[in-house]
Amino acid sequence: MTVYVSNLSFSVTDELLKGLFTGYGEVTSARVMTDKYTNRSRGFGFVEMPDDTAAQKAIDELNGKMVESRPIAVTQARPKKEY
Repeated sequence: MTVYVSNLSFSVTDELLKGLFTGYGEVTSARVMTDKYTNRSRGFGFVEMPDDTAAQKAIDELNGKMVESRPIAVTQARPKKEY
């Protein structure tokens, strides 16, 4: 399952994001999205977890948790829209 994480502090790194989720199960990848021109964080990221049950537990427990002085929003990612 792919998990969408928003309201991230600009100081959150891929490693920190991965660390938040590893306590719930295996993390295939964790990526904070960055602006392609400035390379600065865009304030959101994606985490991929192969076990849907573990991913759902992470969503339930991490949604609203304070990370770097900000409450993060954690939900299941929706498929990218085709235009």
